[in-house]
This record gives sequence, C-alpha cells and structure tokens, in this order.
Amino acid sequence: MCSIMGICGSGGEYEDIRSALRKTDSRGPDDSRIVDCGSGWLGFNRLSIMGITEEGMQPFVYGDRRTIPVSGLTSVRAADAGTDENGRGKGFAAPEDSEIVLVCNGEIYGFRPWREELIRSGYSFISHSDCEILPALYKEHGTDMFRMLDAEFALILYDREEDTFIAARDPIGIRPLYYTVLPNGTYVFASEPKNLMGFGAAVRPFPPGCYFKDGNFVQYRDMSDVGKYTDDDMETIFSRIHDHLTEGVEKRMDSDTPVGFLLSGGLDSSLVCGIAAKMTDKPLRTWSIGMDLDAIDLKYARTVADYIHSDHHEVIITKEDVLAALEPVIEALGTYDITTVRASIGMYLVCKAIHEQSDVRVILTGEISDEIFGYKYTDFAPSAAEFQKEAEKRIREIHMYDVLRADRCISVNSLEARVPFGDLVFVDYCMSIDPEKKMNRYGKGKYLLRKAFEKDGLIPESILWREKAAFSDAVGHSLKDDLAEYAESVYSDEEFRAGVLKYDHARPFTKESLLYRDIFEKYYPGQSEMVTDFWMPNRSWEGCDVTDPSARVLANYGDSGK
Repeated sequence: MCSIMGICGSGGEYEDIRSALRKTDSRGPDDSRIVDCGSGWLGFNRLSIMGITEEGMQPFVYGDRRTIPVSGLTSVRAADAGTDENGRGKGFAAPEDSEIVLVCNGEIYGFRPWREELIRSGYSFISHSDCEILPALYKEHGTDMFRMLDAEFALILYDREEDTFIAARDPIGIRPLYYTVLPNGTYVFASEPKNLMGFGAAVRPFPPGCYFKDGNFVQYRDMSDVGKYTDDDMETIFSRIHDHLTEGVEKRMDSDTPVGFLLSGGLDSSLVCGIAAKMTDKPLRTWSIGMDLDAIDLKYARTVADYIHSDHHEVIITKEDVLAALEPVIEALGTYDITTVRASIGMYLVCKAIHEQSDVRVILTGEISDEIFGYKYTDFAPSAAEFQKEAEKRIREIHMYDVLRADRCISVNSLEARVPFGDLVFVDYCMSIDPEKKMNRYGKGKYLLRKAFEKDGLIPESILWREKAAFSDAVGHSLKDDLAEYAESVYSDEEFRAGVLKYDHARPFTKESLLYRDIFEKYYPGQSEMVTDFWMPNRSWEGCDVTDPSARVLANYGDSGK
C-alpha cells in the first residue's frame, strides 16, 4: 500500500499535510514527499512495489510530455527544517511550467502496453512504476481515462492548465480514499480517516467508481448496475468464471517485491492459492491463523498447503492476544462494525507476523466472493430478485466492510493487499449471471464457483466442496466468545442501557457492539457515518431476523463450524 493526501485549495500549509501524512507512515514506510502545487498540496508515503527505484517516487510532476525528476524541482524552504531524522516529508515546489502533479495509491494492471503506446506517441518516462503512466493518460484522455483503467486505485491530481484538482477511486473501492471539507470550502482527500481528523467536521468515504472535479462527484462506473443478465448456458458460465478468476490471479502476481498468500482453508483463499500455485515453479508462501484452543481452519489450511506444496506458516494466538489487539485493530480500521472487528483481529495478527517474520510485501486474499455468490444467510433469500438486490447492495457497500478490513489489517503492517475476486472483468461478468442460477438450488452454496474449478484439481476436492465458515469463527469459536465475554465484564446491564442511548446513528444493540463503538469514538469522535450501519443478514427475510451477525446463529449453519 501507499498513503496519499491532498489539500486541494487554500486553507492548509506544508506542516499541516506533513503532520497528517505521518499518521499513516505504516502504509508507506519507504519514503515520504510533499509537493506544493501553487494552489494546494499533494503528499505521498511510499511502499515500493513496482518500479522500486528513486525515480518511481511520487508525487509525479509532469510537463512537456515527460516526468520531471526530483532534481528538477525546487525545495520548499520550510521543509528543510520540517523533515524528520530520516528525511521523511521532503517538500518541493512544482515548476511553473509543470502541467500535472499526481499521487496514486494503486496497481494499474496491464500498464506495460499502455506505456509502450504512450512512448510511441512521444511521451517519456523515468521509471518502471505502473502509476507513472497516469499523467500521460490524463493528458490524452482527460477524466475518460478512469473508465479505461483495469486497476485498483485511489488518486489525486492537480491540472495546472485548468487550475483544478481531480480525485478518483476504483469502481469497487479496494483502495481507500476519504474526504472532508474545510470551512472555506476547500476539499481535503486522504487514504485514511485518521489523516483528516482535525481538518474539517465530517469525514466521509469517497464513493467508489466516481471522480471528483470542481466540487462535484461524477460516477463513471457502477459495478452493482447490471444492465441485463447473460444468456450463457451453464457450461459457458463455468468456463468464464474459471478463466476470468484465473486471469485475475495472474495479474495480481506481478510484483517487483515478494508475494505471499493468506490461506484460511476455506474455498475462496484456497482457490486463489491453487490457481497461483499452478502458475509458478516456486512454492507459494502461505500463512494461516488460529486460536490455541479450538482453531477450525488450521487443519484445512494445512491440507491445502500440503496439496499445493506451499511453504506454509501457522500463527497461533491466545485469548490474551485477541484482547490486546482489540483497541489497535479498531484504531486501524476506523469502524465499529461487529463482523468487521471480529474478522479483523485474526487478519491483523497474521499480517503482523508476516511483516515481522518475512520479506513479503504483497498479499493476495480471498475477499469479495461472498458478495457475488452468496453468504450462508442468502440461502434464505425469498426470490432470485431479492438475492440479486442483496448482492448489488453488498457490492456497493463492500468498501466499508470486508475490503476495508483487508486494506487496514494489511497496510498497517506495511504490506499491500491484492484481491483477485475483485477483478473488474470477473465481478462484471459474475454479477450479470442470472440470480436464479446463483441461488443455492443445489444443496451447496457458491455452486457455480465450485463447479467452475471441479475439473482442474487445483485444490483437494474436500476443500472445494467444504461448507462456508465465517473467518472470525474459523479462526476459533473462542475468539468471538472471548470478545463477548470481555464486553460483558466491561458494562453492567444498567451501564449498557445508558451507554447505547449516547448514539443515534447505528445504535449499539449488544454489549459487544457498545464496546466497539466506545473505542471507535475515542479515535474518531462523531464520525460514525463513515460506515452506513452494521453488516448483518437481511433481517426482513424469514430465518434471518437475528441479533448477531455470525452465521453460527443461522439454522443452516450445519457443518460450517467443523
């Protein structure tokens, strides 16, 4: 990951953006740089993944069809005294003849053909960074470039000719971006809410699939909007699911730094690992995590690891580890959502181990499969139309929940998350499959995905057809139970009844949810609307009117927890 920030107008100074960027040093521990655009500031904390030389450092300052190297920039005098002992936060002024200043946290897949085409058109580049092509693409295509990108990205750019700032985010929201507005109307954008605390009143997530220009958010792509369902037959559907996901994994293995894999032993992460293992001659480096008392997934992850011959690592955690991680996790996440917090503790601790014990910098994960193909609770959908409506809602909101979890737990440990199930071609196609075919009519959830990979033998058949278990449950049932027990010890019944009344939006409804909300408010006071509400089963459906988001409370949980 990297961290970006932009004060897009008057009302902020160099020291403001420098101190705000330092709050997310972990996202970009390698270097930090700030550029005075003349009408505002852009800043960048770097985690070197692609084009890892000094020339690939951002912000990119661009003019006359070329990237201007840092040697061509003038130091901001105030910055000389403002950098820390490692020289982080170096400040420069963009030359008056520069045309574009840009910062981007992203991976631009298939950037090399773009780069070659731009070179043929007279552009020149100084690094092999994928993001360096973006100023040139913008010069060629303007804001139309956003719908052309196959990418996970969040960016901010300054167009000197128009004297305007533009910000944009990928269509699913895999890369984070937030904004607030200063009293004078200046917009401030940043990778995380913590960068923005103290700048304005309300902090809000930047809407995925949109760009911002001249005070307006313009939607350029909506992944939840299905124009029409495909008329492909079942064999074609299996084939296309298979090929699109395979291509999505292959794209995300492209890195100039070591790549690792989270392997829970569930269907989704196992498929990602199985696909990747077939593409390389070297053993994958895989990690799983579980509680010391009742880990469910460790045995399944070992089964997959042995099958694909990966270099596998297990992280074992205790009740004490879980409780000690709770507050740091909520601070990192910027959420109070019950499901997200529970699931994040295991992911945070396994990523912490990866960071401390290896040289891996890129992590492939299995998020976003459930939103497309269904959860345990979507077995209760009363109709195909309701199933599809729920899938569309989840895709629109995923940036506030599972995607947020993956981003924060991984980036706070100075790693980069890549999400093959979030591949735009894959999501676009799978959302267009008739929901009558995606619903659980087969006695097994995610039937289409399982069937698509049945012939390959990439993972053990027992894993391919294993029942779904929620990540927080699969780390160990005791994880959830320990958290609930701890919350019970924090509040008496009277304190709980009084505590929930403090909150009007997303009011807590259990002692556990009140605990998470109180910790959230400690770090992000008054910012609960950054998250729409609690991630819960659709309680309007028969069988889903539950008071806990865990699938363990559903009647169809069955063998999921075994």
